[in-house]
Amino acid sequence: MTATLIWILVVLLAIGVYLSWTAGRLDRLHVRMDAARAALDAQLLRRASVAQELATSGVLDPAASIVLYEAAHAARQAEEEEREVAESELSQALRAVFADPAQVEAVRVAPGGQAAARELAEAVRRVPMARRFHNDAVGAARRLREHRKVRWFRLAGHAPFPLAFEMDDEPPSALVERAT
Repeated sequence: MTATLIWILVVLLAIGVYLSWTAGRLDRLHVRMDAARAALDAQLLRRASVAQELATSGVLDPAASIVLYEAAHAARQAEEEEREVAESELSQALRAVFADPAQVEAVRVAPGGQAAARELAEAVRRVPMARRFHNDAVGAARRLREHRKVRWFRLAGHAPFPLAFEMDDEPPSALVERAT
């Protein structure tokens, strides 16, 4: 009788250790996801700030300046539920303004334009990477949260279900090509 009880306790202890390890892994994935989201937010803010600064510099023609400024301002001011759309619209505005390589060259020849074009090119290149890192972290957390053991034992606690950040993040080819 005592040998059976000992085996039952060993099995229960092993299950407890396994569940504790799984909960710790899920917690680390949530921390990684939060860090990736903070990095994505920083890159999106940097891109919008540089675009807004360039729009107000007087280097672009007035129509392009207005389009770029309004899209960048909307992206910076967007609430969380409308952020993906606002960021996509900023990507579209950047592609529209910098569709012509002559526009990029006009920015580059202006005083301080070389640095501004380089900074904007770096910002638009980093956004897709940051979004990919975030969405990879979200995918890993989602895959683990879909396991039965995680749902049955409520190992995720009250953490919200992770959502990917979906947006149009295609950089303007004329700007990116000229920066390299």
